[in-house]
Amino acid sequence: MKNLIDKIFFRKNNLENISEKIKNLSNTPQLKKIFDSINLYSEKSEIRLVGGCVRKILNNEKVDDIDLATNLEPIEVSEIFKKNQIDYYETGIQHGTITAIIDDKKFEITSLREDLLTDGRHAQVKFSKDWRKDALRRDFTINSIYSDREGNIFDPFNGKEDLKKGYVKFIGDGDKRIKEDYLRILRYLRFFICYSKQKHNPETLRIIKKNIDGISQLSKERLLDELRKITSPDNLIKISRDKQTLDLLKVIFPELKYIDNFSKISSQAKIFFDEIDFLFLLSIMIIDDTDNVDYFLYKFNFSKKDKNRIKFISDFYKNKPNLKSFSEKNMNKILYYNGKKAVLDILIYNMFRFKKSNQKNINDLIKLYKSKNVPQMPIKADLLKSKYNLKEGRSLGNKLRLIEKEWVENNFQISEQQVENIINN
Repeated sequence: MKNLIDKIFFRKNNLENISEKIKNLSNTPQLKKIFDSINLYSEKSEIRLVGGCVRKILNNEKVDDIDLATNLEPIEVSEIFKKNQIDYYETGIQHGTITAIIDDKKFEITSLREDLLTDGRHAQVKFSKDWRKDALRRDFTINSIYSDREGNIFDPFNGKEDLKKGYVKFIGDGDKRIKEDYLRILRYLRFFICYSKQKHNPETLRIIKKNIDGISQLSKERLLDELRKITSPDNLIKISRDKQTLDLLKVIFPELKYIDNFSKISSQAKIFFDEIDFLFLLSIMIIDDTDNVDYFLYKFNFSKKDKNRIKFISDFYKNKPNLKSFSEKNMNKILYYNGKKAVLDILIYNMFRFKKSNQKNINDLIKLYKSKNVPQMPIKADLLKSKYNLKEGRSLGNKLRLIEKEWVENNFQISEQQVENIINN
């Protein structure tokens, strides 16, 4: 009896705690303005938190993005925002989504809807007033949980209980859900890695494998965005230890040749988890001795800046670096010509990919270069013109480059005599 009473009180306290968190979130100045403007529009108008933000509150995670659903149509939401001087833009008006911007924070508000027609990528929708029909078109039970501003939960498919027990379940027919949007295959893998406390359901795996060719219909932008969401260091460790998830990701992204390396990283490398980003994680997974990097960067249309960053790491290791490559003198050259980020990328990459390397030496270099700034060349053109009577032109530029090279080779030191020797030659 005592255990039963304890469970009841624990559940009551837990519900009160969740309700309080939702109230606190809803009463931030930005969200309060949105809730007030829509709830006061008419007697029947209503807006609720939905999806990720509710799921994260229930799971005691940090809420980093906020989605809302309303029983109003997009044109009504636009009129309300204009009237209440809330900035907004039409993110996907045909799908009922409007993004409000308050104090530089973005909030997606989507009208309740039903899918009329889907093609595996997009859907034609009809706006609705029915919260349950809106929930029916969502992907997983744990993503179809709604809450009003007071913390009252609307959970038509028992997603809260699935979240607690660690089940990642499609709503209704999984095969149908996937065929509506093939990106749901990747979303399933992401939510499984993040939330599952169970093994993969064999029927779910069968449906995914049956439909996996549909991934080819998706835009590269959507695929890369979903890959970005799943590839945190902690997730990658879980993925590398889950053979079924790992195999499916390798089918979808065959260029991720070393995705399973995260099961073998050293304790020294784990220290840098908080400092590494998506591009760096990609470099660990795609760099090899072939043209794999070039193909992946081309296939997913990376920016020139991002391409250059990954290519620099790749080129450095394709040249088979030795101990001399990791000397302070050589690192100083990279620091000057390529910047601090390039040095740290090379060094931290070594910690992740080469467990048997001299990690203490590498770690010492990382500490050193974290505190170093890029040196500034002390000899300028104006000095050469005034002191050595050199004229503007190609000769002056050549002398400056030779002086700079000497200064870098000499660990950012150069004497007046060395400068004079270069000027007089």
